[in-house]
Amino acid sequence: MPASSSRSAQNFHFQLPPNSLKIAGIAFGVGVLLFLLVWFNVRRSNAVAPAATQPQAQAATELAPLPAPLPAGSGASEMPDARPAPVEEEEAPQLVETTPPPPPQPIAEAPQQMPMADAGAPGAAGAAPVPTDRPQPLPGQSPAPSYPAGALRRGESGTVVVQAVVGVQGTVIDARVVQRSGSRDLDRAAVEAVRGWRFQPAQSNGQPMQASLDIPFDFKPAQ
Repeated sequence: MPASSSRSAQNFHFQLPPNSLKIAGIAFGVGVLLFLLVWFNVRRSNAVAPAATQPQAQAATELAPLPAPLPAGSGASEMPDARPAPVEEEEAPQLVETTPPPPPQPIAEAPQQMPMADAGAPGAAGAAPVPTDRPQPLPGQSPAPSYPAGALRRGESGTVVVQAVVGVQGTVIDARVVQRSGSRDLDRAAVEAVRGWRFQPAQSNGQPMQASLDIPFDFKPAQ
């Protein structure tokens, strides 16, 4: 019995796992890598810190110290004392009363009138018409047409011939343009003027009768 126990004690051996060396090698390699990473980061931070502080230190050295303030007093500033110069006594100005000149009188200007068209109808501006076989415009009741403002502004001119049909009462029954001037405004102004005219009607054997009359109007802008 003692012999068997001693034999078993001599045959006992400790066996490592087959992958233990591989695991130990991997752990050692990982430890070396971690050590290198930590060492590289520490060295990099130490290199950046002096470079960042160097410009600040240089800027601090370049700033010159400000001079000490001077004590308060009249001579503390290089500028002259800001005191008003003594005002010399001068003679008080004397007020001289003068009569202002009278204001200029405004010059009265004659009002500008719109140019009128020249009417070429017989009896439009003259003595009382004589009874004839054609109607005659009555003086003072046959004003010339006014120049249209739009046509005058555009410089339009021309001659308009209006045919007026006059009744036995001397009023215009109808008025129309028989010769145009080339401007619609001038033609319209001539027709509207003739429609308000009063005539001495034409006569036949001493009796008034209806008749027509051609009235020319010459529109020319005033020079």
